[in-house]
Amino acid sequence: MPKHRTVLALAGALAAAALAGCALAATPATPSGSPPDDRPRVVATFTVLADMARVVGGDDVVVTSVTKPGSEIHGYEPTPDDLRRAVGADLLLVNGLGLENWVGRLVEPLGLPTVVLTDGIDPLPIAGSDAVNPHAWMSPRVGVHYVERIAQELALLDPPRADAYQRRAEAYGAELEALHAELVGRLRDLPADRRVLVTCEGAFSYLARDAGLEEAYLWPVNAERQGTPRQVAGVVLTVRDRGVPAVFCESTVPPTAQLQVAAETGARFGGTLYVDSLTGPDGPAPTYLDLLRHDVDVVVAGLTGATT
Repeated sequence: MPKHRTVLALAGALAAAALAGCALAATPATPSGSPPDDRPRVVATFTVLADMARVVGGDDVVVTSVTKPGSEIHGYEPTPDDLRRAVGADLLLVNGLGLENWVGRLVEPLGLPTVVLTDGIDPLPIAGSDAVNPHAWMSPRVGVHYVERIAQELALLDPPRADAYQRRAEAYGAELEALHAELVGRLRDLPADRRVLVTCEGAFSYLARDAGLEEAYLWPVNAERQGTPRQVAGVVLTVRDRGVPAVFCESTVPPTAQLQVAAETGARFGGTLYVDSLTGPDGPAPTYLDLLRHDVDVVVAGLTGATT
């Protein structure tokens, strides 16, 4: 049986079991004699969104992520364990904009209430394509929109705690705005001909726009995983013509092609950037804010020649 049919069949069975009150519990187990945990249960499609929800929700919400730290989310396939964790969730948070094309296989069988966090933003197109760029969270300024949407949805789900969600969202948004201002300030004196952010995946369109940078990349989305010879040659030409001092690659793909660009142009390989996934607690990007700060530090150091 094809894999997607197997997943659908299992999802349907799990959903039916949950609705019938069988083996799958809709809420986490609590010790005998303890009051039931009535906090809202929120599932996010990937770790970045889950971290946002944990910050806004605080201890008032139970949050899980479908994918694990370090996962590539573009071509992800939901597993039976993912489906079990999602049964009975009060809310599913998704990015949208075509990022999680697999999410329908999770939502449809289980009937999860779903919120698309990019609803209401102005999406950027992928150059040379009819698709839009889904990586809006990579701009701290757009990240504020995500945070506000999460707070609004949690308030609707749990009105008694609405003020607490709003307070946390406002404080979180202020940190993101401050990070945006820091990025712009640190890049202010960079010469115009060197204001080019060169990456493997075209995941930085929103960050580049808001930081006043141009963007060049080897492939539009990581689902492709490999730049064509024409794409690589185009990036090599850009780096040479513009005197770009450093190029970068994302953590979820091999940097082989970008190392080739560096070797052919004399640019440095400026380091690894985090986009689609957080790291574990001991890595450089265990939270969304840490991810953005790490990327800002690496990009600024690479383009300005500063040390991190």
